[in-house]
Amino acid sequence: MDDSKPVDQRFTKALPKIELHAHLSGSISRQCLHEIWKRKKEQNPNLDVEDPLVLMPPGKVDYTLEKFFSTFSKLTYQLCNDLDSLVYATNSVLEDFLGDGVVYLELRTIPRASPGITQEQYINSVLDTTEKFRSKTKRMSVFLILAIDRGSMTAAEADEIVDLAIENRSRGVVGVDICGNPTKGDVSIYKEAFAKAKANGLGITLHFAETTASASTSELLTLLSSFFPA
Repeated sequence: MDDSKPVDQRFTKALPKIELHAHLSGSISRQCLHEIWKRKKEQNPNLDVEDPLVLMPPGKVDYTLEKFFSTFSKLTYQLCNDLDSLVYATNSVLEDFLGDGVVYLELRTIPRASPGITQEQYINSVLDTTEKFRSKTKRMSVFLILAIDRGSMTAAEADEIVDLAIENRSRGVVGVDICGNPTKGDVSIYKEAFAKAKANGLGITLHFAETTASASTSELLTLLSSFFPA
């Protein structure tokens, strides 16, 4: 291979790709968030949310982890808090991955209840959208991983997420995950929920050692020896 030649972007974009670590909320483009914001602003001029393209200018990528969770993540949840916006954002994410040449996608998401949306409605909306997308394009396989937010969810809430994952296996839910702000939470409280997930044939994926706060020997031993990733 001649390293002096520039990379052929058309060739690399056309290569079939497998994406196994895509967060739904983290994959929503700024442009998509702007479009959702614009629609909401037209419906409610008093909307107290800043334009995503102003808050996060195109091309700016040097965000710290703390800034991401306090700005981008918060903004996403403020805007994608109704079913229409959730469906719009999910379709946008799927189109983006398809455009990048992805042929197999595992999309992970935390089923968040919000005013007017239950966890079940959230999951059903995302699954309905992925099913319609697969039928329409027939060029990308899409599966879902339900995630537990270590920074805010109790053991009981984690158990509910696992139950929802089990109930929706036939619709394309393939596993469960622990994610969220790595500087918060005690992952050991989720042992029983993940044991149930594994016993019911779900795949297990874990975020670990993302920061100094989540890289303690105790936490790593808990995750890697007790949760038995598969």
